[in-house]
Amino acid sequence: MRCLGIRGAIHVESNSEAAILAAAHQLLSEIVAQNQLDPADLAAVTFTVTKDLTAAYPARAAREMGWQMVPLMCAQEMDVPGSLPACLRVLLLWNTHKTQDQVRHVYLGRARALRPDLVKEEEK
Repeated sequence: MRCLGIRGAIHVESNSEAAILAAAHQLLSEIVAQNQLDPADLAAVTFTVTKDLTAAYPARAAREMGWQMVPLMCAQEMDVPGSLPACLRVLLLWNTHKTQDQVRHVYLGRARALRPDLVKEEEK
């Protein structure tokens, strides 16, 4: 078994607890669905948010989804001029038998612009 990374990002509609948690839940749910992932196989998950998102820790959404034993961490994303504002990013470290080319990275909403090469045609 190997440990592979799954990346994802989503634009958050507002700096509110409800919006941050809803966006994190949506992003994590889509990553789980697209990768047929069991959270018990996760080694760790790191969330980052842009400096304009301060109302909630996105890791709370994972806990609310039942991810009680998964190590979670939140951090602030680098503040690069011209970068996408109100953006929540995630990196999941996944213990799996799948290969790197079988991993589905998930970019939703305005965050699709971050990695258009990884967005499927039907998601555009």
